Amino acid sequence: MAKPQRIVLIRHGNSAANADASIRAHLPDHRIPLTPKGHREAEQAGKALVELFGDLPVHVYLSPYLRTRETFESIKRGAGDRLNIFRAFEDPRLREQDFGHLRAAEAHALIEAERAAYGSFYFRLPDGESGADVYDRVTTFLDTLYRDFENPHYPPNVLIVTHGLTIRLLLMRWLHWSVETFERLKSPRNCEHFILALGADNKYHLQTPMREHSEEETEEYRRSGSPVERSQENGGSHE
Repeated sequence: MAKPQRIVLIRHGNSAANADASIRAHLPDHRIPLTPKGHREAEQAGKALVELFGDLPVHVYLSPYLRTRETFESIKRGAGDRLNIFRAFEDPRLREQDFGHLRAAEAHALIEAERAAYGSFYFRLPDGESGADVYDRVTTFLDTLYRDFENPHYPPNVLIVTHGLTIRLLLMRWLHWSVETFERLKSPRNCEHFILALGADNKYHLQTPMREHSEEETEEYRRSGSPVERSQENGGSHE
């Protein structure tokens, strides 16, 4: 098995829903684009990834949502054609948590408050998914990933372009974190990336730890459903 030396997970850039959550009332989640700021963030990420990967080949997996595809295109633009892509394809299992139907901002706010009180891992969004549902589908993605590793020509680097919640659940599944650990983790910032490196023990270790909510932040989220960290960094709870 040709295990890659490095697996990098990156969240998409700033999206139209991060800038204005009300857009979700009339635009399906999978069609939400990046903002100009999001494109700039992805271009900067492309420069950083080139420094990380060098000229070694990279296998890319990405969510099929518009904002993740646009992020990947801007990553390549920022890399200036220096990203040595072995193969790139979209995998629907890397999509964002399904939010169900179009809803007004007020309805989303009520759902978010209930989700905060219940716990985001187990709470199932009306007509959508729970965090546990996403956990199950990313588990099947990891099965596919490990089958891909059996290719003797598999490259030494992997890049996964996806969403904040999906990143947390992929890492939860991979590193066997508890539900309580998952609930404490902050959502990645737009275009923030996380590196899993293959160690001498033939296991992957997270080189870039995720930020965690303080007990005060967690309690505020459960009480109000509107933690300061989400509203300031992400333009709302949309991930």
